Amino acid sequence: MKKHLLIITTCLTLSACNSFNDLDDVKEIEPISVNVALDFNIANVAEMKDLTLKFDNYDEALHYEKVVSGEQIRMDDILPGIYTVNVTGIAIDTEGNEYYLNGSVVNQGIFQEGSSLNLTVKGLKISPLVFKEIYYACSRTPLNKSYIYEQFYEVYNNSSQMLYLDGIHFANLYPDKSSTKLPLWPEEDGDDYIYALRVWKFPGSGKDYPLQPGESCVIAQFAVNHQLDIYNPASPVDNSSADFEFYMDNANYINAPAPDMEHVFYDGKAEKGKLKQYLTTVFGGAYVAFQVPEGETWDPVNDPNMQTRDLSTTKATLYAKVPIRYVLDAVEAIDNESKTSSKRLPGVLDAGITWVGATYNGLGICRKLSLDDNGEPLQRENGAYIYQDTNNSTDDFERGVVPVLRRNNAGMPEWNHTLKK
Repeated sequence: MKKHLLIITTCLTLSACNSFNDLDDVKEIEPISVNVALDFNIANVAEMKDLTLKFDNYDEALHYEKVVSGEQIRMDDILPGIYTVNVTGIAIDTEGNEYYLNGSVVNQGIFQEGSSLNLTVKGLKISPLVFKEIYYACSRTPLNKSYIYEQFYEVYNNSSQMLYLDGIHFANLYPDKSSTKLPLWPEEDGDDYIYALRVWKFPGSGKDYPLQPGESCVIAQFAVNHQLDIYNPASPVDNSSADFEFYMDNANYINAPAPDMEHVFYDGKAEKGKLKQYLTTVFGGAYVAFQVPEGETWDPVNDPNMQTRDLSTTKATLYAKVPIRYVLDAVEAIDNESKTSSKRLPGVLDAGITWVGATYNGLGICRKLSLDDNGEPLQRENGAYIYQDTNNSTDDFERGVVPVLRRNNAGMPEWNHTLKK
């Protein structure tokens, strides 16, 4: 566990040094021990399993992992450095509900033997609805022009029970593009909210849009066949079979046969605004699907308590406050892996990030299949695949894939417009 590194004394006192490899005087660094205290912020826990503590120093490619139990942990043989520390696992409450556990800190300096670290561990109820595939980077035309109309988002019923899409919300968060200059939100909000730039929801009166286990629902930015000559023959996707469309009421664009998503919020209003088409950043956004619990009202347009400004600026732009406990699934995408410190989502929603590495490259991200001990995909009795969902997009998604609607033969819901006579 010893490593010869270049180091200077100022690094040991946390002064500015970007990498051990940049330093001048050679010195042997001894591993140290770190004491970690976990504070579990979840009620009525009956059982915890698969609790794992990880120390990751991405600059120096140092990674440590330990399966743990209890609230007090000692991690031995850690080389001094700057670490992201994560604890993850599963909790089951007294009613049988399953929760994903996560506690994390980033850019934590760990240099002294016997250092102590406290982690608050939160729980998120595991959702039956997950983002299965997202295509955001867009493509180029045969004349090498940027083509920005083909984005899609596919959600999947990963459970063993039928669910209804009616009233489930979709949002992209602020800032749209990842940035090291993060917004400043009201202090009284604590860690209870995420902040949406724009919010949509599925239409329906409650049971109009059932989604069976193993079925996908595709929401397209523009639900047409983009491979046609009038659009972009070099596009990787035909979105004409999408189940829903984000239509911006612009007469210059076709309103495709797919039903329209209902617009909920943009800059404090229910109106859609002046954009010709809904477009999330081609660099990769932060996306959430969420559901307002039965018996509750969430109205970010008319309830000032559910909207806020970015307090780090004087701009009057309003963002919708979405309670974290509403979230069913969340995925964060960034420019590339060098932007790991620019997260917009809290670790309890997504402990990682994902990327495709470039814009207009015609590539997307897709969720990995869950595998058994023999490396075979897990399937339910009806043949539906079960997808990996650890709430860590770094681990859960394949990156840089050619986008495919309903990959792995995901089912199309019977109410899809292409199946109607």
